[in-house]
Amino acid sequence: MANLINLEQVSKSFGVKPLLESVSLGVQEGERIGVVGLNGGGKTTMLEVLAGVEEPDSGRVSRVGGMRMAVVTQRGVLPEGSTVGDVVLGPLGVADHEWAGDARIRGILAGIGIDNLGLDAKVDGLSGGERRRVALAAALVQDLDLLVLDEPTNHLDVEGVQWLAEHLVSRRSALVVVTHDRWFLDTVATRTWEVVGGKVESYEGGYNDWIFARAERSRQADAAEERRQNLARKELAWLRRGPQARTSKPKYRVEAAEALIADVPAPRDSIALASFAKRRLGRVVIELEDAKLTTPDGRELVHDLTWRLAPGERVGLVGVNGSGKTTLLRTLAGELEPASGKRIQGQTVKIGWLRQELDDLPTDMRVLDAVKDVAERITLGDKEVSAGQLAERLGFAPARQRTPVGDLSGGERRRLQLTRVLMAEPNVLLLDEPTNDLDIDTLQQLEDLLDGWAGTMVVISHDRYLIERICDTTWALFGDGKLTNLPGGIEEYLRRRAVLAQNPENVAQSVASTAGSSAPNVARDGAADRAARKELSRLERAVAKLDQREAKLHAQLAEAATDPEKLVALGAELKQVVAEKEAAEEQWMELAAELG
Repeated sequence: MANLINLEQVSKSFGVKPLLESVSLGVQEGERIGVVGLNGGGKTTMLEVLAGVEEPDSGRVSRVGGMRMAVVTQRGVLPEGSTVGDVVLGPLGVADHEWAGDARIRGILAGIGIDNLGLDAKVDGLSGGERRRVALAAALVQDLDLLVLDEPTNHLDVEGVQWLAEHLVSRRSALVVVTHDRWFLDTVATRTWEVVGGKVESYEGGYNDWIFARAERSRQADAAEERRQNLARKELAWLRRGPQARTSKPKYRVEAAEALIADVPAPRDSIALASFAKRRLGRVVIELEDAKLTTPDGRELVHDLTWRLAPGERVGLVGVNGSGKTTLLRTLAGELEPASGKRIQGQTVKIGWLRQELDDLPTDMRVLDAVKDVAERITLGDKEVSAGQLAERLGFAPARQRTPVGDLSGGERRRLQLTRVLMAEPNVLLLDEPTNDLDIDTLQQLEDLLDGWAGTMVVISHDRYLIERICDTTWALFGDGKLTNLPGGIEEYLRRRAVLAQNPENVAQSVASTAGSSAPNVARDGAADRAARKELSRLERAVAKLDQREAKLHAQLAEAATDPEKLVALGAELKQVVAEKEAAEEQWMELAAELG
């Protein structure tokens, strides 16, 4: 395969901070590269140097002649006074009947949501997210050799992210994409570049492969440092005691394997956290009774909604853009009153609300002062944490904590906003797209914090990994005026959306036909109901026993770390137990959905 772009010994700095130092790399035909790294670490700069938007301070960038390339960055500007159709279809230079007869172009316009905006809409009146979708569509409709994208999943819902991933995989063009969406990265990328410390480390594969490879590199570096220290200690001992005291070499591989298994953290204890949450919250958290939610112009979003959040409940909320997710969150927060019905809030409830906007930060303060303005110390789990420690855990090094808030990047402001919300020690968290503008390392730290956080949580997010890790249940707004429980999570949501796409004229009927909690329960006689509940209890006991067996097998695997034959046998047994548990859980979810 031919190289499309080569960087040779490229360096680039802004002020005194070097973002790229003697970087050499290349992009080949058909290659799909995901770019990751810390906020402010140089990802966007590398992308712009690669695409020719920025010139390097030193080094050479060479591109193959006649290469067709499109670049969509976060700082893209649309021509003033243009319509959506001018921006998206104008560069194609074809008549309306030609692009309208092209199924590929029609599919892109529908998939990216341009149909909802309208081709005659003026770009001047669009929101930031809508403008980003227009710029993205303008690049996707072209036949290209290379596509360069900076955070394309921002402002897309879960369904839009899946469509974009499938579209990019189906294209023949090469791709370089900066993204913090781990599912997207894992689905799209055949190679991952990590921009760190002015260098670019290259890894085969997507997110999972990158995490494993990075962990292995870290382990090897730790092992090398341990060997160096061991040699130094031995040399000192030899100098003190003489050569007769020399000892045998330690078994590094066995120790490393045992340490790796021993250091795996225990899964979140949902029962313990829920019990702790009940003690802090009391019986009533937030309840909506017969609530009707509308937009400012009177359009109905949800009707006859009765929803009671329980202490310790962790809810992921999904739905297409405009279905009412943020409106529902604002109603739960008490900022917006329902058009009818009522909202009830428990006396001990203290709400922490993370908005999509960044307009609640004190720009005249320094970072640490802005955190201390909320609280000096808090208790997380069973540990007391200072304002500086929490800020450092969310990505603010001690030196960075003295930076004025007004000088922070968008990602850093998001981290500060999160830190201030957590420092207020809420017992109910309402998070609206908390992953926007956060790098993967910060996301992992955030998930680690939320994973052990005791309290009620409602999260709106297009990040599938976040929803699946920190939430116990998933609910969706399909645009039919109802809030629907999804026992199958994000996968079930996407399946139902596919059904709706095939029959958009009758949304309510389509949703009901997919057998979810929003559909009316089928009438049962008493005997059938008792039998179903008995089977539900049996499945619960079976899952509990399989859980215990799984935990025991993990312990046996740890003990047998040096016995390959035993490891193989135990691994096979563990695989069978996990499969049986998943089957039992699926039966339980189906039966629970039927019982309502």
